[in-house]
Amino acid sequence: MGMTEKTGHQLIQDYVRQLDHSPGVYRMLDAQARVLYVGKARNLKARVSNYARPHGHSGRIARMISETAQMMFLTTKTETEALLLEQNLIKQLKPRYNVLLRDDKSFPNILVTDHDFPQIKKHRGAKSEKGTYYGPFASAGAVNYTLAQLQRVFLLRNCSDSMFDTRTRPCLQYQIKRCTAPCVGRISKSDYAEAVRDAQRFLSGKSTQIQETLAKQMAAASDAMEFEKAASLRDRIRAMTQVQTAQGINPRTVPEADIIALHIEGGQACVQVFFIRANQNWGNRDFYPRIAPDNSHAEVLEAFVSQFYDTKEPPKQLILSHDIENADLVQDLLSDRAGRKVDLVIPQRGEKLELVSGALRNAKESLGRRMSESATQAKLLRGVADAFDLDQPPERIEIYDNSHIQGAHAVGAMVVAGPDGFMKNQYRKFNIQGTDLTPGDDFGMMKEVLRRRFERLLKEDPQRQSGSWPDLLLIDGGAGQVSAVREIMDDLGVQDVAMVGVAKGIDRDHGKEEFHVIGKPVFALQRNDPVLYYIQRLRDEAHRFAIGTHRAKRSKALVANPLDEIDGVGAARKKALLAHFGSAKAVSRANLSDLKAVDGVSDALAEKIYDFFHDKG
Repeated sequence: MGMTEKTGHQLIQDYVRQLDHSPGVYRMLDAQARVLYVGKARNLKARVSNYARPHGHSGRIARMISETAQMMFLTTKTETEALLLEQNLIKQLKPRYNVLLRDDKSFPNILVTDHDFPQIKKHRGAKSEKGTYYGPFASAGAVNYTLAQLQRVFLLRNCSDSMFDTRTRPCLQYQIKRCTAPCVGRISKSDYAEAVRDAQRFLSGKSTQIQETLAKQMAAASDAMEFEKAASLRDRIRAMTQVQTAQGINPRTVPEADIIALHIEGGQACVQVFFIRANQNWGNRDFYPRIAPDNSHAEVLEAFVSQFYDTKEPPKQLILSHDIENADLVQDLLSDRAGRKVDLVIPQRGEKLELVSGALRNAKESLGRRMSESATQAKLLRGVADAFDLDQPPERIEIYDNSHIQGAHAVGAMVVAGPDGFMKNQYRKFNIQGTDLTPGDDFGMMKEVLRRRFERLLKEDPQRQSGSWPDLLLIDGGAGQVSAVREIMDDLGVQDVAMVGVAKGIDRDHGKEEFHVIGKPVFALQRNDPVLYYIQRLRDEAHRFAIGTHRAKRSKALVANPLDEIDGVGAARKKALLAHFGSAKAVSRANLSDLKAVDGVSDALAEKIYDFFHDKG
């Protein structure tokens, strides 16, 4: 639909005349064509005509209407389709006036692999590996704890298949009674399979019958004077009890559900999600969606649930703390995604009400803690603005550091902090590429990192709309580093981003840091100034991230195999070559006829491998 000179409710009135009563999705855009809001409608004409009224709106909606310079519409066949399309657009466009789930990480599962002697391990991401999955668990900690106890109870292997295939004697896991060493035949296939079945029964909620079986076996071992075996069985029963105790709530009447409780206070929201699977509590996680002060509980829950299950399989039941808007559409959408019925329940009594009340208490406490932390954080950011003469407290601070050993495996690191603390999903690492750098040239490395960072920003977001532009750069180093960075920024025409060099002071002592700002004398902060501690924390985090990245790069280089670089040599051919010659070095020295003799290596590939090693020399 075409643009007009009008804006706000008058513009919307013109659009209403052209709409019909179909379900669909509408977008409201400002004068710069930025999407302000994405909404769905069971009836587009009726929904959009609400915005055409000049009065009777909340402050937020009135502001949104006044900023609207254009609208876009998409009709859909069904109302559920409109909900799905709305959520996809919100995720993609992140409009300013929508409720937005900011943290959308995947959750870990436990995987029992498909193998003659299955491995039990943590798995995150797409379920691409063959086997049986149990989850989701709320955190890596919850999975690791459960796995550790399961290994004590069922003694299943956690080693990779390649390690399993090459063992000639049992590993330490066997010595400390965490594995039965199936790799070297210390347990029969049928006995190991029985242990796997027991572990799967436990993960499916049938723990009491396993405990009874283990107790009978312990009594039998004790009667037969096999005291070592009886003690081992006693330890296994104890480990199983520990898992159940650590899980806290283990509901009797709720076999599978997500408990979702929402608390709103002071214009902020916390959603607490508990995962109940196999009558066991598999952990909880809190989320802080972006909301407006006038969003209702029902609105926020609808947005949260629709966005949360966009990439996750919903359980059989969602137990909610409040009513949810468009419950029928949300239920249809989730049922379509799961390929089975998904129920939405707002409990009024009984165990389900107890569960959701507990989750609601958690949500309230978590939000209280977060609000007090963000108040402290806001105070620190005001202190940073005062210390470095900034116009206003920074929303985004980027801290840079480099790590290398005599120039080898050099990496640059960027960490990011803001009003909510460290923003770990914004951290970036830079593999230093500069071929003309002399080893250990810290100035040159910093210049390369900042050039790459800001060239990308200028290309991807020249209008500075995305929130990715920093208000303050902290550079690890003194006057030299700061002027090197300033040179790069001047070259790129970016002269309005504040930068500060943080150098270790006298005797490189923590607490005597010196600050370098272009055009000002070097200065320090009082030793007991909270802003100084904050800057030290930021600098230490950048240092930790840089060193971790450098170590990972160095470790990878130590185990790098030149065969990986040859196009056409995949895992199977690499294995065949190493099995035939014994090492990559021996492959590099092999003559052409020997390479051609390897199983699965064609004449053309043999020539490619030969040329790869001999052209290099």
